[in-house]
Amino acid sequence: MVSLALFPTQAFHRSPAMPTTTADSAAEVAAADIDLERDAFCRTLIRELSGTLEDVVGLDEASGFVSVVGQRVGDWIDGEYRLALGVDEMSRDQVAAVLVDLKRRIRGDFFLISVDDEKIVLGNRACPFAEKVIGRPSLCMMTSNVFGTVAAQNLGYAKVELQEAIARGDAGCRVVVHIKPTAEAAAVEGREYFKG
Repeated sequence: MVSLALFPTQAFHRSPAMPTTTADSAAEVAAADIDLERDAFCRTLIRELSGTLEDVVGLDEASGFVSVVGQRVGDWIDGEYRLALGVDEMSRDQVAAVLVDLKRRIRGDFFLISVDDEKIVLGNRACPFAEKVIGRPSLCMMTSNVFGTVAAQNLGYAKVELQEAIARGDAGCRVVVHIKPTAEAAAVEGREYFKG
């Protein structure tokens, strides 16, 4: 039960700064300096979703859920690039360029370190999730699965090794996409992808 003593008995007086109409309130609210727009909202939503998964089911299981989404997104992105490039299958150099380009389009700052017959090595200075990725390593499965799916669907095989990650507190990311099942690839921790 609410005590009436909590409510003053004197008449309510409007502060001079208070809006007088709904239109005034709407204008005041619209002018408020709040960092809220679609990109920030979506990044926050994804951060909170991944954090909830990590807290409830653990990092490994959360990474598994994010991996499923990442594979679906990877299939979609692969199809979009193939269609735009007018090819049934991309070459190794096209795949490397696509990995950098797709991250650029979503505000990442990936760059090629090296490309050879066995692997594509990339660096990154800015995550598309921006500051929202810090402390959310399960979100790295988006990169792993998108890169792995695109590479495997076009080159037959991929194993993605996340050597460094902003999400884990590193200054940047270093991602190695092994494109041949070599002894080096077998010796590292990572996720494997096969043409489906």
